[in-house]
Amino acid sequence: MKTEIVHNGNQVIAKFIGRLDTPSAVQTAEDVKPLMEVENKEIILECAELEYISSSGLRIFLSIRKEAAPHGCKVIVRNINDEIRQVFMMTGFVSLFDIQ
Repeated sequence: MKTEIVHNGNQVIAKFIGRLDTPSAVQTAEDVKPLMEVENKEIILECAELEYISSSGLRIFLSIRKEAAPHGCKVIVRNINDEIRQVFMMTGFVSLFDIQ
């Protein structure tokens, strides 16, 4: 699992590459800590190269959302594959995130 964070004007883009499973979640949680300090920007969770997400990965996404709201940030989940979309639908995450 690899996570890249790119600042692009009014957006901060976090690219998730690989499998966000339980073993990789600890490092990924550490990698996304800079997102918790962003203020008044759109946070894009770019998932075009995310192959899989476990419950540990979902917790990371939820933590990002929880920290973003008080800082005036909007979180957008972008380019999820059909399998991850089904996980988001089954868990109710489709109603928590702006999915594009």
